[in-house]
Amino acid sequence: MAAKAAGTPNHPQRLKPSAPTSTSSKGWRYWTKRCFLVIGIIGLLGVAMIVYANVAAVWASRGKVFSDVSKVPETRVGLVFGTTDRVGGRENLYFRYRIEAATRLWKAGKLKTLIVSGDNREMSYNEPEKMRQALVERGIPASRIVCDYAGLRTLDSVVRAKEIFGVDSVVFISQRFQNERAIYLAKAHGIEAWGYDARDVVSHGGLKTKLREVGARVKMWLDVNLLHTGPKHLGEKVALPN
Repeated sequence: MAAKAAGTPNHPQRLKPSAPTSTSSKGWRYWTKRCFLVIGIIGLLGVAMIVYANVAAVWASRGKVFSDVSKVPETRVGLVFGTTDRVGGRENLYFRYRIEAATRLWKAGKLKTLIVSGDNREMSYNEPEKMRQALVERGIPASRIVCDYAGLRTLDSVVRAKEIFGVDSVVFISQRFQNERAIYLAKAHGIEAWGYDARDVVSHGGLKTKLREVGARVKMWLDVNLLHTGPKHLGEKVALPN
């Protein structure tokens, strides 16, 4: 009997066939990875846009917002942004602080006319009239106060100041977060603007307002750069007091 060749196993092992890989399983994993990648990229772009829009308002208003009355340039027109005077039956501090800031500017001789711009969509809700009354109570002549009843948004108030009231330079009067956004909008519409900061509100409600402001600045950027949004209402021009 012939000898077996050296190194030849007595019982040669058979290779076990590998388990078949499902084509559908491979495809599912591939598209899952792709979906997560796309979602991640969209998320990063969203965060980048939020940061950019918020920084853009700060950058546009650098050197143009003041908390010291003496540093505010003398300007013919000041614009007070509207808000309700009461919230849930309690005094709205945003309202009070804006009225106080407008009064300080007036008494310092920085302004000749005040526009109070706010919402008056319903007969029972009239922000401009409430502001006008509060300012008159503090000694500002009613003849120097003009009501803008269609200031439904900051953008509406800013653009209407130019298109309806013929304003080409203005001091905005509100809390700093709104002044910064308003100056960005004013710059985009060819208005020279500054801001005088009313006292801020430090409370739980104030925190919610700050969080809403983050989204408002994204909308600001979209309105100016992509949507080209205008005021909801325009109308006939209104002459300011001489």
